[in-house]
Amino acid sequence: MIGAGSGLSTSAGFTYDGERFERYFADFKAKYHFRDMYSGGFYPFAEPEEYWAYWSRYIYINRYQDAPKPVYDTLLKRVDGKDYFVLTTNVDHCFQKAEFDKKRLFYTQGDYGLFQCSEPCCQETFDNEAVIREMVKRQENMQIPTELLPTCPHCGKSMTMNLRCNDKFVEDEGWHAAAERYSNFLRTRSGQKILFLELGVGYNTAGIIKYPFWQMTAANPRAVFACINKGQAVCPVEIEQQTICLDVDINVVIARLQQIW
Repeated sequence: MIGAGSGLSTSAGFTYDGERFERYFADFKAKYHFRDMYSGGFYPFAEPEEYWAYWSRYIYINRYQDAPKPVYDTLLKRVDGKDYFVLTTNVDHCFQKAEFDKKRLFYTQGDYGLFQCSEPCCQETFDNEAVIREMVKRQENMQIPTELLPTCPHCGKSMTMNLRCNDKFVEDEGWHAAAERYSNFLRTRSGQKILFLELGVGYNTAGIIKYPFWQMTAANPRAVFACINKGQAVCPVEIEQQTICLDVDINVVIARLQQIW
């Protein structure tokens, strides 16, 4: 059972600050003094054309470009053919791009590649690749053409990203199907020998992966909890005897496993 947080994508090279931020958002940094992509995502842009100029770049480089390092591909080689499931709070589609089995994935927090109605008027999501690429291609002076502003095909309200940031997050049919598969995976393997592998999970969403993994390990004497998380490799004392904590970059560990396993 793999639980993946933002630290896994960071290890794969999807950094939101530094050189990568400077390369793609130097103009926004100069105008608004953003420190990184993440903080810029919360800025209340006055014009929707500028808002989508920012977000189309953001989505394009973090969803439609490949990760600089093959961490996800290497991880797949270690679990391919095994009985696994992935629970992740990441929204960058890296597991799918690495060709993990889609039926063994549950993206709890959404997907950069999907739009939803901002209202929302329906529990439906919409693929955004074509329009995002067009926004990136045609934007000028930090503005996209007005005709590219995305609107809901049902009610005409503005679209937004399918990201869990408030109580308007849309859980569509695909989300519920994945949630059921995750629940069934855990239910049908209850009490069995199982590895709960936490990769780069922080405390912003600890209630989704970290704490449940601790609880399920404590409830199953045959379970092992393993945490690879540079700077945050910890566990409760109650499960210390069932735990492996590695305070190391995930990329280093995965690459080493490829050499010896």
